[in-house]
Amino acid sequence: MKPISNTAFYCCGVRMQDAADENSICHDIYAKEFMDGRGFSILTSFFDEKKPNAGAIARHRIIDDFISQELINQPDIPVILVGAGFDSRAFRLNGGNWIELDEPQVISHKNKRLPVEKSKNKLQRISIDFDKESLEDKLRPFATDQQVIIVFEGVFIYLNEDIIQEMILTLKHLFPRHKLACELMSRTFHKKYFRTIGYKFGELGAGLKYTPKKPSKLFIEAGYQLAEKHSIISKAIEFGSLKQSKILLKTLLNTLENGFSIYIFSYKALD
Repeated sequence: MKPISNTAFYCCGVRMQDAADENSICHDIYAKEFMDGRGFSILTSFFDEKKPNAGAIARHRIIDDFISQELINQPDIPVILVGAGFDSRAFRLNGGNWIELDEPQVISHKNKRLPVEKSKNKLQRISIDFDKESLEDKLRPFATDQQVIIVFEGVFIYLNEDIIQEMILTLKHLFPRHKLACELMSRTFHKKYFRTIGYKFGELGAGLKYTPKKPSKLFIEAGYQLAEKHSIISKAIEFGSLKQSKILLKTLLNTLENGFSIYIFSYKALD
């Protein structure tokens, strides 16, 4: 069995640190359950990466807020997390019929550290070897014409465009009504502000691949409507995890046109 991805431990680790802060942003009290010796070793190399760490926390919180808002009106809506990593939203948020998909080694680790039975909401964990198994085959049992929430957090930016297009086709085929939450990064942001930390991610085996000039174009051309867009940088400042002057923030956002953002896309198949 392949080892758990290094980035899964990194993202979990920064949420664990955040949860220990009295001004916690995500309040992910379950993150510490998944960390082990290897996870802590990976996290130590990112202690000085204040801005990327703040961005990872803000990214998670933005998606938390989006899902929580959707659950107010649709408390039983299916929420599908593809590449779920050490996500604990099924334990933290109120409502939802949760389906988590990830590599077998991740699912096995999660089941040992935080069993499904402890979730306050309905939760299923599905293992998938992304290199060998079909995403469509794994998701087909959950196909529905009803509204669905689908989350790709920390996934698309590491994939080639043709793989993303194939995944989009799968989602549209199985879920003709859904909202898709994901983070996307522009080429400009990647080159100007992510190169240094990008090297560290590359050393962890997670080099960035999908950072086009207009990252949302692929989804719009596939029939999605842009419902929401949230700058991860500006939200990190709003949440208090990143300290920047208002002047610098305005310059940064104007220069990059929100080059690193959470996108909420809405899809509805034509009748």
